Amino acid sequence: MTKQLQAEVEVQASAERVWEVLTDFAAYPQWNPFIVKASGEPVPGTRLELHMHLAGRRTTVLRPEVLDADPGRTFRWLGRLLVPGLFDGEHRFTIQPTGPGRVRVTQHEEFRGLLAPLVLAMIAKSTLESFHRMNQALKARAEQPAPARAAG
Repeated sequence: MTKQLQAEVEVQASAERVWEVLTDFAAYPQWNPFIVKASGEPVPGTRLELHMHLAGRRTTVLRPEVLDADPGRTFRWLGRLLVPGLFDGEHRFTIQPTGPGRVRVTQHEEFRGLLAPLVLAMIAKSTLESFHRMNQALKARAEQPAPARAAG
């Protein structure tokens, strides 16, 4: 059984700016209401450590494997519960230009596995709500001017 959740938002910023915000994991605690802490590198084959907070639930730590990281376009990872095929979630962000200095950001997750129907019955609504909250926070952050980088 496969179940998909998706949320999108229009952002008045370049694809590069959105990518910069999305992959600046150190700044997540400052703005992200869904992935409240993150570490790792957006490099295929590596693992991230994500502290995810679904609305109305306690924070859960996931360690998904990065599947794809195409700067300014796609960021995708696969998370698993215990063993493959039990409860797998493939998460994807896509960034699509819609006009000069404008993009559509889509957050999409495909859930698979034996426990998918049971787990999703409990978390689908709060997960989708969390996608929308993160998208709005990403929009707000990306539409602000980028902070000046300290000279090194």
